[in-house]
This record gives sequence, C-alpha cells and structure tokens, in this order.
Amino acid sequence: MRPAVDVIIYHNPGCGTSRNTLAMIRNAGIEPHIVHYLQNPPTRLLLRQLIQRANLSVRDLLREKGTPYAELGLGDAALGDDDLLDAMMAHPILINRPVVVTPKGVRLCRPSEHVLDLLPPQQGAFVKEDGERVIDGRGHRAAEG
Repeated sequence: MRPAVDVIIYHNPGCGTSRNTLAMIRNAGIEPHIVHYLQNPPTRLLLRQLIQRANLSVRDLLREKGTPYAELGLGDAALGDDDLLDAMMAHPILINRPVVVTPKGVRLCRPSEHVLDLLPPQQGAFVKEDGERVIDGRGHRAAEG
C-alpha cells in the first residue's frame, strides 16, 4: 500500500490540459484536493507564494488565450508584478492552469506531463483526451517518436 500523498490541483474543468493533469494524478492512485480556482481563486498572498515556489515570474503564470489580457493591456512591459497580480485577482481566468502542489514541489503543468515529475509512479496506462499515449501498460512513460 502506498503512503498517502497530499496533492492540490488548481483546476479548470473546462481546460483539456487541466483535465489530463487531474487524470494523471488519479492514475498515480491519488485523489487530490481540487480547487476550482475560477470560483474560489487563491488569495493574493497564496498566489504569490505559489509563483515563488514554482520558480516562476508573475508574468509566467499570466494566461493570454481566452482571457481579457489584451483588453487590459497586460502585454505592456512597464506593468509590474503588483499590477499583474491585481489583474489576476480581478480576473482569475488570467491565472494559467493547472498549478499542482505536492510534497515534491509546485509546478505549472503545461504540458500536462509535467505533473509526472511531482507524483509517485503511474499505476497503469494513460492516454490523453486527444489520444496521445503518455504512459504504457507497465506505468512507464511511453516511448517518444
């Protein structure tokens, strides 16, 4: 029996990458704490801590696609971290996802396979929603190419 592993995923169920990441966490035999961050965004302090623990810049966690990024002028290089955090707090859709927290660290899991570095071994085969085989039947990463 595996020891319990505490995992948190900041999840958007409307995002395929987020759904695939969640499925790989479950394929490792873990039922994570799921934070639907669009409805329950992290506090400003927690968001800053997640960014630091993931070794990202605030801008690295800023999502452009499908967000008000352009309308808010967030591409302006003169905007500082506080300005970007203000925008993320006002519009949580600007927070890129999924962010996963485990005892091994914090990571923005784009692509979804990044989560594998934070988890115990997979318990069986895994195929992404788009049909891409990621894990073979023995729980190992599928051969590339």
